[in-house]
Amino acid sequence: MKILIRLPNWLGDVVMSTAFINAVKQLYPEAWIDVIIKKELGDLVKLIDGLQTVHLFSKQEYQGLAGAYRFGKNLRAEKYDLFFNLPSSLTSAVMAWASGAKKRIGYGAEGGFFLLTNACKKPINVHRVDEYISLLEQFTGRMVNNRQVKLSLDAPPRSNKKVLINFNSEASSRRMPLHKGKGLINLLTAEFPGVIFTFIGSPKERPFIDEICEGAQNRDHIENSAGATNLIELCKLMAGVAAILTTDSGPAHLANSLETPVIVLFGAGDEQNTAPYNKTDLTVLRYGKLSCEPCVKNTCKLYGVPKCLELIENLNIISSLKLLL
Repeated sequence: MKILIRLPNWLGDVVMSTAFINAVKQLYPEAWIDVIIKKELGDLVKLIDGLQTVHLFSKQEYQGLAGAYRFGKNLRAEKYDLFFNLPSSLTSAVMAWASGAKKRIGYGAEGGFFLLTNACKKPINVHRVDEYISLLEQFTGRMVNNRQVKLSLDAPPRSNKKVLINFNSEASSRRMPLHKGKGLINLLTAEFPGVIFTFIGSPKERPFIDEICEGAQNRDHIENSAGATNLIELCKLMAGVAAILTTDSGPAHLANSLETPVIVLFGAGDEQNTAPYNKTDLTVLRYGKLSCEPCVKNTCKLYGVPKCLELIENLNIISSLKLLL
């Protein structure tokens, strides 16, 4: 049997989808399993066991519905038996239909249900990992009990003298406010004088980190590695540190999948749906006293800056990190 899985488009969601891939391998142990992944995230599949062919999809090369159709049509020669469609979008449903797979399974959002042979009912108020696996359970009629989000990496020895920090997010409502970040890094370097704090992020996020570091105290204990690593290098960096302090974003899931202790600060996002899935060495912090949280919006219309992040007690953050160090 040949199975094709259309993976999600965001880093954190791709990491969470590893539990789905592992579940497919459990239920179809003899199957040939291929994936479609966004080109920018393609390196990540090197850390996912049990995959055969990786199809890299670029929205720039295959634009809109017509592009998705062309991409899917190029896969017809593979003669897939099953196409599991994890993104809930019309574009990905078109891609599934164009692939010619015998069975096309997904959630029929955005009107894409008529392009699927099996349009499943999306569960509500469940974690994203369980949402993905529900697709498999509904199709097969079998329960998946072993659910694990995991990337495979030959991990270097951990150093208790280095902590990673990620204050970034694609959504401004999940990004650390500048003044909060400045104050927090000063408190951290003062409280943990023997620790190096290394900021991570994408190349476009480096200027934001530069702003946070500008004028910081104990500057010799702060590094800015934003934009300095690719995905595999970032994973190796994560695997060798004592912990990561991060906002609700892709790196939180990445570190959690590598068994690195994670402290994740939640603002607009809902931790019931999108917190890192593995509970070992995971600390979730939220202010929790605003009536608007979690709003799950990408921008804060009420305060202009994410007040829910701004008001998280620095003492709670420091205390949580002390437990890990």
